[in-house]
Amino acid sequence: MAFSKIWYTVALGLLLPFSYAHTDFFTSIGHMTDLINTEKDLVVSLKDYIKAEESKLEQIKKWAEKLDQLTDTATKDPEGFLGHPVNAFKLMKRLNTEWGELESLVLKDMSDGFISNMTIQRQFFPNDEDQTGAAKALLRLQDTYNLDTDTLSRGNLPGVKHKSFLTAEDCFELGKIAYTEADYYHTELWMEQALKQLDEGEVSSADKVYILDYLSYAVYQQGDLGKAMMLTKRLLELDPEHQRANGNMKYFEYIMAKEKETNKSSTDSEGQMEKETEVKKKDYLPERRKYEMLCRGEGLKMTPRRQKRLFCRYYDGNRNPRYILGPVKQEDEWDKPRIVRFLDIISDEEIETVKELAKPRLRRATISNPITGALETAHYRISKSAWLSGYESPVVSRINTRIQDLTGLDVSTAEELQVANYGVGGQYEPHFDFGRKDEPDAFKELGTGNRIATWLFYMSDVSAGGATVFPEVGASVWPKKGTAVFWYNLFPSGEGDYSTRHAACPVLVGNKWVSNKWLHERGQEFRRPCTLSELE
Repeated sequence: MAFSKIWYTVALGLLLPFSYAHTDFFTSIGHMTDLINTEKDLVVSLKDYIKAEESKLEQIKKWAEKLDQLTDTATKDPEGFLGHPVNAFKLMKRLNTEWGELESLVLKDMSDGFISNMTIQRQFFPNDEDQTGAAKALLRLQDTYNLDTDTLSRGNLPGVKHKSFLTAEDCFELGKIAYTEADYYHTELWMEQALKQLDEGEVSSADKVYILDYLSYAVYQQGDLGKAMMLTKRLLELDPEHQRANGNMKYFEYIMAKEKETNKSSTDSEGQMEKETEVKKKDYLPERRKYEMLCRGEGLKMTPRRQKRLFCRYYDGNRNPRYILGPVKQEDEWDKPRIVRFLDIISDEEIETVKELAKPRLRRATISNPITGALETAHYRISKSAWLSGYESPVVSRINTRIQDLTGLDVSTAEELQVANYGVGGQYEPHFDFGRKDEPDAFKELGTGNRIATWLFYMSDVSAGGATVFPEVGASVWPKKGTAVFWYNLFPSGEGDYSTRHAACPVLVGNKWVSNKWLHERGQEFRRPCTLSELE
């Protein structure tokens, strides 16, 4: 019997969607898109492997069916069957040659191509830090936007194009990550959600015993002893021999008995427990609460009298020759500090060019350590950034010139154009762009003075979240593709304007791209002269 050869080919040319391994995938949606292509290649490779296995099994099946019919005939009259010399020859040939070929086919490993593909691709996979970072992002979004676990689990978010949901196993994983961070509040929320979905009949590999084990301890850590005992009893109903649960139950009963000995009534005890459970999470500073409210669009509303001072206009850059005949659209976003927005100020083509130039260079965004001055990553800045010089591309040079023309400030002493792409729940918590008095060496190496002003381009629309907010004054500026906002960080005297403290809210749904230009003091002496008052 001749077996046809089975060819299993994997297109190695598609294996490397990018030429170098990235880290911190969760900090940039732009880089995470490469992972989509990686996973697609693996799916193609896996399907090729399945086809090869199916082809192999099909040949084995045909061989078995043929031999089944032949042996049925031969066993009814062995001598008569072998009396035919051709049958005798073919029996010798089958047992000596063809069964050996069949054995080789059965033993042939069809997974080599797929495993090779996996091995090559694995070096570009996200790691534990990425998975944890993405999980923490979901918890951050939950807190910032007041989302309940059921809403988040079912994927009912505003502006979503591709709805997705979390399985009970996913919820269990989120709860475990919160647990490892000693975040018992979120541990309770997500373990309860996992348990709820299992109780509703969801088929899952998640085990109720494990969930109840985590959940009861998280509840106990938050001071609700009664609920912890109730959950532990439910666990023991499922697994009466569970060693830790039995130990915990004895401990809980001991604590309960001790409370009774101190003459605390059960009513008072329950009341205290209920009061403690109301403390859902760590108290945030007032700024944090204001920041989150602004991110949700619940900030301070400007009075009608103040709103009347805000205008929109055609702006020619103070009679700049380039804009006298073609002024740009400008509107006031806020009065103090004065924040203005320029509309249709960067084209889609320019945006795509800037993104293409920046994407290969995107690296985890850093902050300057106020003590050492060293650049380091921080949990409160979740994005990746890249720097573009004007000499690299005529587009970047043209953008720099536009900023200079419209602000009237010299960009020759400004920092390079910074391009940023935010990741899962990407954010940058409240901060100042300028160096404070306690940071005298903040920009010493640049030799261009402090950051006098900030120009910020919005290079994408964001479906939900992602606002730029100013907690000190209650301003919220929402992303709009093709626009830019501008404000001064320093008063004309050179003193810092502390009302410009701002933040980038977490991106709830969508992909946020921005680019900014920080303009410095040097070169502005005659463009923006000093005044005699510190606050003017």
